[in-house]
Amino acid sequence: AEWLQAHPQVERVHYPGLTTHPQHALARQQQDGYGGIVSFEVRGGQEAAWRVVDATRLISITANLGDAKTTITHPATTTHGRISARQRAEAGIRDGLLRVSVGLESVEDIMTDLARGLG
Repeated sequence: AEWLQAHPQVERVHYPGLTTHPQHALARQQQDGYGGIVSFEVRGGQEAAWRVVDATRLISITANLGDAKTTITHPATTTHGRISARQRAEAGIRDGLLRVSVGLESVEDIMTDLARGLG
């Protein structure tokens, strides 16, 4: 999450383990860890998000979360694809949003895979 937060092509990172997350203190108080799912918004909207998705080789493209392997999804066209753009905006689902569910691969390999699409 910190690596994504520092990347110039990433506009915003949603992860309670980051001290900048609005619910960080609550998550630290209630949880032993912060979980294996991180969402981030890439600069350039849907086109840029799909470049990241299309460039991955290690990370599997899927709409489901929670697997032994790392997965990536574009919520605006998968899990939230059947609602209007206005409803997605109200829910905070922007066109550049990607969601990654981290599996058992090494963090370095996951970062390398994401970097391929982020540039």
